[in-house]
Amino acid sequence: MPAAKVTLVFLLRDGEVLLGLKKTGFGQGKIVGIGGHLEAGESSTSAAVREVFEETRVRVEESALEFRGTVNFRFPNRPEWDMNTAVFRAFSWHGTPEETEEIKPAWYPLDQLPLERMWQDASHWLPWMLDDLTGYPEGEMKEFTERHFTVVMAADQQNVESVSEK
Repeated sequence: MPAAKVTLVFLLRDGEVLLGLKKTGFGQGKIVGIGGHLEAGESSTSAAVREVFEETRVRVEESALEFRGTVNFRFPNRPEWDMNTAVFRAFSWHGTPEETEEIKPAWYPLDQLPLERMWQDASHWLPWMLDDLTGYPEGEMKEFTERHFTVVMAADQQNVESVSEK
């Protein structure tokens, strides 16, 4: 069974990121990024635009999406959960985030991400996708380049077995 194609979009403003409390389905009760599965024939950018609107009622233009990289999630004991995720961020959009059936959105300071309420893997890749310089040794400044991670989840489906980067 091939991995599902998924998108995540992180809206950023004034040192904050929009995340959401997942109210239904996969990840219910966790703080998650905004996004979801691609529909048949859909590109990752058009899916990202659609999912942001469906989950928050915010309109983001495809041209505002900045591709950050990929995170491929592997669930060895539940391969039907495997996902290949395209990650974007955006600094402009139209509207104010609203609660929907699926997501209760909230703004979080970038320096205080609610990692303890997210999937355990988030600490391994999320800071690098949000910030241009995070993760480099102190004093070493580098330009952002796309990052590509593979996260293998442990048998309990909650903890991380391994994380690798291409």
